[in-house]
Amino acid sequence: MLMRQVRPSGATGGGFWLALRHQFFARGSYRGPASDHFDGRRFHNVDPTVHAGPFAFFRWQWDRLWGGAGAWPRWTDVTPGPRPPERVLGSGLRVTFVGHSTTLLQAGGLNVLTDPVWSQRASPVAWAGPRRRRPPGLRFEDLPPIDLVLLSHNHYDHLDLPTLRRLAREHTPRFVAGLGVGRLLADAGVGPALELDWWQEADGPGGLTVTCVPARHFSGRGLRDRDATLWCGYVLHGPGGLVYFAGDTGFGRHFEEIARRFGAPRLALLPIGAYLPLWFMGPVHLSPTDALRAHQILGARASVALHFGTFRIADDAEGQAVAVLQAALREEGGHQAAFWVLACGEGRDVP
Repeated sequence: MLMRQVRPSGATGGGFWLALRHQFFARGSYRGPASDHFDGRRFHNVDPTVHAGPFAFFRWQWDRLWGGAGAWPRWTDVTPGPRPPERVLGSGLRVTFVGHSTTLLQAGGLNVLTDPVWSQRASPVAWAGPRRRRPPGLRFEDLPPIDLVLLSHNHYDHLDLPTLRRLAREHTPRFVAGLGVGRLLADAGVGPALELDWWQEADGPGGLTVTCVPARHFSGRGLRDRDATLWCGYVLHGPGGLVYFAGDTGFGRHFEEIARRFGAPRLALLPIGAYLPLWFMGPVHLSPTDALRAHQILGARASVALHFGTFRIADDAEGQAVAVLQAALREEGGHQAAFWVLACGEGRDVP
């Protein structure tokens, strides 16, 4: 498979029916030669992963009606964090947790956002779907100039078109995504976007190298696009050292392979939340204990927890993932200091 550069089409106007088409049907797709994770029409995980069908989904929803979901407050007000530095130069590396899977990475004079979401809902519409339970940890207006945006997959809590349009308009960054996602971005007027396949490498701005790496997940935004685009993580290699962003993923052999190919990252960004019920979420979302196992397999000098505390998209209670992770870290003793749970808006320099 080849990497592709996809440019925006400019067709972003247009009323209710165009919005309906964008939100439910025109989700992007990829056509190309088959591989170990692509059959010519649909992508799949290398580790066998049973996708939950409609009956499993309805069983999960039925269980939730009878008290299966943990409690979340309707809203937790958070004072935005301080304005980050404009640039972090040299070999310095700084990470700021904005919320969910959105982080700001600063190293080598470059500013990188992962899966940026500033919208109030992770949804195709503004009036329904999972809504934020706390504000973003940084005001959008306080962002430094953004050079690169990494998109792990096309789910609404990771790929938020209103945020991406604003970034394209005000920051003109480079966008990187998995195969097939570029069409969705181009239709929305976002880009140009570079599409990558697993293990493909590309030169980023400022001497940064970006490698697309496997994740164990799935994709889909509409009624007819299940697994039509690729999901992924990323490894960044630049003056700030090696940084691994896992995206959205279940546990799998890909952690060992990433460690074998790249060595220990200076920083790993690992999801910990939206993991219950395990029978439903476990194949495609790391549990907190899975995240700790991944941290250890990678040999990461430091890891930061993601994918918790912002959107109620599974059955774990608001603080449950963090509590379970912290209990596991206490049992591990010496590993505790190396796996950070940052507050929304908190920035930290990575040793």
